[in-house]
Amino acid sequence: MTKQTYEFQAEVGRLLEIVTHSLYSNKEIFLRELISNAADACDKLRLTALQEKGYPQDTNYEIILEGDEKKKLLIIRDNGIGMREEELVNNLGTLAKSGTGAFLKALEKNKEDSNLIGQFGVGFYAAFMVADQVDVLTKSAKEGSEAFLWQSKGMGSFDITKSQKEGHGTDIILHLKEDAADYASEARLSHLVKTYSNFITVPILYKEEKENKQLNNPKPLWTQPKSAMTEEALKDFYQHNLQGFDDPWDHLYFRVEGMLDYTALLFFPSQKPMDLFDPKRESHLKLFVKRVFISGDCQALLPGYMRFMRGVVDAQDLPLNVSREMLQDDPRLQKINKGVVKKILNHLSKVAEKDNDKYLTFWQTFGAVLKEGLYEDVDNKETLFSLARFKTTLDENWMSLETYMEKAGQDQKEIYYLQGHDLATLQNNPQLEAFKANNIPVLLLTDPIDEFWVTTGGSYKEKSFKSISDKDVKAPENEEKKEPSKEDKKAAEGLIKQLKEIYGDKVKDVLVSTRLTTSPVCLVNDETAQFARLQAMMLGQQVQQTAAQKVLEINPTHPVFTTLKEADAASAARIAWLLLDEALIREGLPVENPAAFAAHLNALIAGEQKK
Repeated sequence: MTKQTYEFQAEVGRLLEIVTHSLYSNKEIFLRELISNAADACDKLRLTALQEKGYPQDTNYEIILEGDEKKKLLIIRDNGIGMREEELVNNLGTLAKSGTGAFLKALEKNKEDSNLIGQFGVGFYAAFMVADQVDVLTKSAKEGSEAFLWQSKGMGSFDITKSQKEGHGTDIILHLKEDAADYASEARLSHLVKTYSNFITVPILYKEEKENKQLNNPKPLWTQPKSAMTEEALKDFYQHNLQGFDDPWDHLYFRVEGMLDYTALLFFPSQKPMDLFDPKRESHLKLFVKRVFISGDCQALLPGYMRFMRGVVDAQDLPLNVSREMLQDDPRLQKINKGVVKKILNHLSKVAEKDNDKYLTFWQTFGAVLKEGLYEDVDNKETLFSLARFKTTLDENWMSLETYMEKAGQDQKEIYYLQGHDLATLQNNPQLEAFKANNIPVLLLTDPIDEFWVTTGGSYKEKSFKSISDKDVKAPENEEKKEPSKEDKKAAEGLIKQLKEIYGDKVKDVLVSTRLTTSPVCLVNDETAQFARLQAMMLGQQVQQTAAQKVLEINPTHPVFTTLKEADAASAARIAWLLLDEALIREGLPVENPAAFAAHLNALIAGEQKK
């Protein structure tokens, strides 16, 4: 048969230009596409042979890679269904799907935004990223079919010639470009197969002189029965396939069938990954579609607050774009996301209920990250609240919100908390004094994320969260405490006036405290300043708190104020500044003028020595 020359469909010509030069973010994807097409051809023959006569039913399916680095040749050979002449023309020369032209116009304007999906043969053109000529030798598995050779340099046309071929299937012969010759080496091919196509169901072999070498593992762990998922097998999969450097804390395996069909094998690490608090908050779930590796960090599968998870999700019918590197914004993917999140949270809830000690090891490692969901994930907020554990003023143990409410009693309308940088400083904060005296529990929050969710988290079982540092919080008073007399009120008013004159604009305000019982002073938040601080933090700006942003509360019955009232003006000012610095230190904040603090302290000590 003489050679027949065909022109590529106009859309194919433009597609070849885009694919060859810019569509794929890395060229090695070409092998995944060609292997996936070969596996599809095998699957198609397996199904067709069951449904139609004239097709072989005893085929031992395999994909063979043959490379010659010196000749710059790479062959991908399968014994699948093959193609007839008209199929070569239609599948490798035409994009018949309506709308393809419109897609290409949009793609040419923005090559990073491709949404073409599922078009048979599109992935084939990725071969031209690494080859300056592609030959396709194929023979249909239909009884009595002839072999044909398709050839093209991707320059606008292709040739088809009748040929000879032993057995059915397709051989794709790549004449590699000068800078792509290493794609013919066994080492490079083995690496790419293990990275992208390791779990393809068809065996992938590398052709050797004596015996072909299998490169893939067609039986991934998540497709095997639970009996095969031993602790040793799970640990090995976690460490070698998911790059876990520790032993997994736990794992979760499930299958979903119905309108959506997918399998998930997920792992909870026991130690914090190095990038846990990276600003990118990237997911580390691997996405497969029909065992074909699609992405190692599919951000659409998990919310940022679950970025510590490791594992795989293998879907059966997700749509892919032309490069298979970005998934479409498809409702099915969103449903998988919701399903996976629910499964993870339900699993954590079961562990917490069954083995609290085990759960606490997880919470102490990843609780600060999981709490991000309290302001990000409205749908699962109640479950996240039930999973949260806190340190409190009642004892050293971690406490759930349910236990907190039991301790607080039904009469308490709010959940009180105190936020700071470290637990030791919080435990000694004078703002707690009245709450401790009345045995009212207070949550002690030390994670940076706590500043966000307590202000946006709403409420838990109709009880709102309230910071005891807020100026408008009225602390509980002991029943035996007497109402101050008119003389005491007048004296307190005079003391506040004196302090305001000394401090000037160094504090927001000075007020009499209801929360202090043994300490002389404390600093509390002004609502306006606190809101501005949260806004700055959300913009990623560094925020340094100062006394000027806070309200100084005083305990006028403390003996130090008797000394202040009786002192001369210079000594009174010295005591007042030392009290403000004390309040800063106990709040975990730096004193604003260390030299002045030292001078005031030394003068006070020297004065005591003279007495």
